This record gives sequence, structure tokens and C-alpha cells, in this order.
Amino acid sequence: MVMDALGKLHTELKLRGFSPLTVRNYSFFVDKFLKQTNKPVEQLNQEDVRTYLAAMFDDKSKNTIMLAAAALKFFFVEILKKEVGEIKMPKKDKKLPEVLTRDEVSKLLKSAETRKSRLIISLLYSSGLRVSELVNLKPQDLNFAENTGWVRGGKGSKDRMFTVSPGLANELHEYLKKRNGAKYLFSQDEPLTTRNVQKIVKHLRHRADIQKKITPHTLRHSFATHLLESGTDIRMIQALLGHSSLNTTQLYTHISSEQIKKIQNPLDSLMNNKIQ
Repeated sequence: MVMDALGKLHTELKLRGFSPLTVRNYSFFVDKFLKQTNKPVEQLNQEDVRTYLAAMFDDKSKNTIMLAAAALKFFFVEILKKEVGEIKMPKKDKKLPEVLTRDEVSKLLKSAETRKSRLIISLLYSSGLRVSELVNLKPQDLNFAENTGWVRGGKGSKDRMFTVSPGLANELHEYLKKRNGAKYLFSQDEPLTTRNVQKIVKHLRHRADIQKKITPHTLRHSFATHLLESGTDIRMIQALLGHSSLNTTQLYTHISSEQIKKIQNPLDSLMNNKIQ
């Protein structure tokens, strides 16, 4: 019965158009919940959910607990057809993402041991792509004449255009000439796993001796922040990142260190007036 319920959950999530990552995360939390409660599915209730989530507060982040709560609510309402009621959760942690300096991005690129690794890092930073979008790119998604590309069925099942630096576009064009018949940009018949790309980034971070914690998403954050620092309109950045809400993009106005450095401190103004 438990396996049937998990199978129905997996099927329903896919039919609703949820991303592979969401399908995996929801399935993971529901599976753990079912194993921990160890009750027949038809006997599960709201108190079981509350007990499970409360135990997570011992060693899990608020964001993880909120994701588990969303997974269980979907499972109860959409699969079991049971009301789970309102479960009050703590507010999501609002931590600013780590951002690399331009020098750190350069060090990361120089640490690449293979052409493929360097191109992957370059494209993540050049385009602001999510890692799930990068691994699913196909050669026909790139327009080398215009230095652009298309994400097909990105987050929210939306297509969007992205930009590629002219120098990188030339390198990718040459790279693909030697991979005739490849279905994906960086792999032959099946897309690379996101875990594979995460390992590449982690390895290069150690080789570059960068102390910050870096993931593929760090390069996306860095892309957006560096654009903002260069004066790119925030609505253009919103379109390039594929954000549905400008509020999400405005996060980068809080992490642009270069803009902060350019602010004239009010104390300096007072000191200058006193001198005069």
C-alpha cells in the first residue's frame, strides 16, 4: 500500500509538470515520513505530520522543514484526499547568497583541468543558467550567429532566451564540431546529472584555493550581481534569470558589494565640512 501511494505521488507530480528536482524532493520526504510513522496509509492523520515535522527541528534547517511540509501537504490533499489542516511554520531563512568576485571566477576557470570542465563553468557564469537547465541543453538550443541560446521548458515549464559571450560561443562551436551526433551539449545520449556538475565545481574550488562555499548556483548569483554592478537594468536581469517576480531579482540589490563600496559615507561629508 505504501509503495502504491508513493507511485501515485510520483505520477501525479509528473503529470502536474513539476520539475524533476521537486519530484525527487517531495518523494524523498514522503517516503521518509511513511517509514517513520510506520502506519497503514489510510490511518495517517494531521498529528502524524505535526510529530514528524517537529522532530526535524532538532537538526534540520527551516528551509528544509518548509519543503518537507509542502511535500506532505501535497501528498495528503492530492493523493490521500485528506485535509491536513493549517500547519504554522517558521519564516523562511533569508540568508544572502554567496557571490564570487570577478577575480575568483577567473581563478576557478584557470583551475579547470579539461576543456569540458572549463566550458561548463564558463557557460554557467556567462549565462546565469540553473544547473538543471545547463545539463539539458542541446546543440540546437544555441544560436552561434547571435550569441544566444534558449532554455526549453525551464522552471515553471517556461522557455526563455539567454546570452552567451561571443568568445565562449566560438569555443562551444568548435567544441561541438568534434562531437558530431551528440544529443546534448555536454553529453552524448543522456544529460549529465546535476550531481556531476556539482562535483566539478567543488573540485575546481579546491584547486583554485577559494575559501567560499561554491555551488553551480553561486555562478548564477555571481552573473546577476556582476551585471547589476555594471549598470544592467534589473528588469533585464530578471528576464535573463527567468524570474517570474521582480522581487526575487531585487535580492541582488542587497549583495552588490561594488555598489556598496561606491556609496559616500555620511560621516565623511561631516568631516569634510568641519575641515572647511
